[in-house]
Amino acid sequence: YLRLRAMGSADLATFAREFYPIADREGLVIDVRGNSGGFVDSILIEKLLRRTWALWSNRVPGTRDPNMHSAFLGPIVVLIDEDTYSDGETFAEGIKRLGLGTVIGKRTSGAGVWLTDRNTLSDGGIARAAELGVFGASDGAWMIEGTGVSPDIEVDNPPRAASRGEDAQLQAGIEHLLKALAAKPLPQFKAPPYPKM
Repeated sequence: YLRLRAMGSADLATFAREFYPIADREGLVIDVRGNSGGFVDSILIEKLLRRTWALWSNRVPGTRDPNMHSAFLGPIVVLIDEDTYSDGETFAEGIKRLGLGTVIGKRTSGAGVWLTDRNTLSDGGIARAAELGVFGASDGAWMIEGTGVSPDIEVDNPPRAASRGEDAQLQAGIEHLLKALAAKPLPQFKAPPYPKM
């Protein structure tokens, strides 16, 4: 389980601190509910795109180190809700479009147009304006702004249940991961016999 409250440099540090120690786990839940956005979605997705194409093994039975290092092999679930904004939405949409995982929760806010700080005023202030919309490379259609990101599996988390400490979206994510792992267990890489010299 990895929680990202926003998508800034501090959140990138949170990802690095929390992801790499668990990169060898069987399944991963990334919670971007209430994520206020930022600019690091591409860096996070880049790390999740890593694939194991070879393994290093020494003469101790069972030891192996994947190449690419810290490539995550298991299924991924991303949790979203109505309070997921901006780059949190871009991250969730990227996970969907690249086929990296399953998005669970409620449709996001639909605030996916990026802001810039280039509109400076004569008094030195800044008039931030939404300027950069995003459209899909495969379909050429505008996305996120005004519509939000739709989950693959819609699950509501009613306030009353949440106040009792229940989390239907997290529970649905865990159940989804368990089913995915039962249907397709992680590969068990075994080193071949060492060559005879």
